[in-house]
Amino acid sequence: MFTGGVVCVVLGGVVAAFTGPLDLAKGSWAAAYLVLVCGTASCAIAAAQARLIGRAIPAGPVRTQAATWAAGNAAVIVGTFTELPLVVDAGAALLVVALGIAFALTRGAALGLALRAYRAALIVLGVSIPIGMLLAHLRNGAV
Repeated sequence: MFTGGVVCVVLGGVVAAFTGPLDLAKGSWAAAYLVLVCGTASCAIAAAQARLIGRAIPAGPVRTQAATWAAGNAAVIVGTFTELPLVVDAGAALLVVALGIAFALTRGAALGLALRAYRAALIVLGVSIPIGMLLAHLRNGAV
């Protein structure tokens, strides 16, 4: 998940470099989303899990988390560009699943400030999901 996050940060920079001069309407949104949500959040989640858990993380849940995170973000981006808020909603549901897995993977971790901060960040991401869904529907007159 960390490597995928780094790729998204770089991709976000490339999108910003190309969409600005081409004056593409949703280019700056796409660049910001790729960098902040797809990239930075992925890296932060992966790094925090590795630090907080302190043992080998089972591959199955990590793969599922990474796959749902990637598919959810892809659906949000596609739904935004195609102006299909229900696709954004489907992506949002996958993101909630990924965040739930991220939260569950830290069960048993030593309770401390780092764990509290990590879980608070997951909650902030989770709260931002329905806000993004609402905005997608408002933008497309679907509310």
